Amino acid sequence: MEFTFLGTSAGTPTRSRNVSALALCHSGPKPWYLVDCGEGTQHQLLRTRYSVMQLRALFITHIHGDHTFGLPGLLTSASMNGRTEPLDVIAPGQVQRFVETVLENSDSSLSYPLNFIDSEAPDFHWEDEHFAVTNVALSHRVACRAYLFTERNLERQLLQDKLREDGVEPGPHWGELQKGKDITLEDGRLLRSEEYTHIPRVARRLIVAGDNDTPDLLANACDGAHVLIHEATYTQDVSDRVGPWPQHSSAEQVARFAQQAQLPNLVLTHFSSRYQSGPGGVPHINQLAAEAMQHYQGQLFLARDFDTYRLEKDLSLSCLASMS
Repeated sequence: MEFTFLGTSAGTPTRSRNVSALALCHSGPKPWYLVDCGEGTQHQLLRTRYSVMQLRALFITHIHGDHTFGLPGLLTSASMNGRTEPLDVIAPGQVQRFVETVLENSDSSLSYPLNFIDSEAPDFHWEDEHFAVTNVALSHRVACRAYLFTERNLERQLLQDKLREDGVEPGPHWGELQKGKDITLEDGRLLRSEEYTHIPRVARRLIVAGDNDTPDLLANACDGAHVLIHEATYTQDVSDRVGPWPQHSSAEQVARFAQQAQLPNLVLTHFSSRYQSGPGGVPHINQLAAEAMQHYQGQLFLARDFDTYRLEKDLSLSCLASMS
């Protein structure tokens, strides 16, 4: 499982950071999933291996422009490139109206169906062959969600001795059982896959949070999660000066929560444009890392545009070389 940051700045882009977008894939770039789509996301994608032609689903955390303004351009570019496959867009209802209004007022149309799914529905659930996705309501100036991606269809191992003991010799039936399918033998016996296979590892679980000033809202969701990707817009001193209105988290807030939740991996993103990345810049992005490290003893990362992370089957997380 891999994810690549396409934008890590809050509100406005900087020279080194675009606004919010994250690409996620299970076992390669076909298919892949996009969480948020700030302005310029399609341009960022040109520097990665991801193509809008293989995009399976698009998840929007909330309606603010730094998370949505790239949508019309990305969708119409996919159409110009000849996309015909339907695309699921999981988002608040306003996003559908936004996209339809832009298309209507720009003489634009799409060559493929958009399937809008209300992210704020109380029974929200989405899945395909790779992931089951649920969400959690967060605390922001507008309705906002965190998306929980849980791996599906893990590889199974056959209980070969049990099969032989029950008189089931090697053959096509074994393959069907290993795929998770129940089978009926010629003698009428029903063999259930779950009784003749086992899954040797834990399903990987990743949480991608939108803007949020109350990390504790994710407490239940983080039970059993292996990675939390969460905004850290400010250091605590800046957050105190700015005041509560923006409804963003500080690095200290998120770090304290992650420590309490015993999260093994924390990736911070969505940094205020005031934080500099170059040598000698003031205030510097490293101040966010230093603050978080005072309160969190797990594995901590500060996201950068085009950094790719891999969550292995053994649940270890590593940052790979930049994809740009």
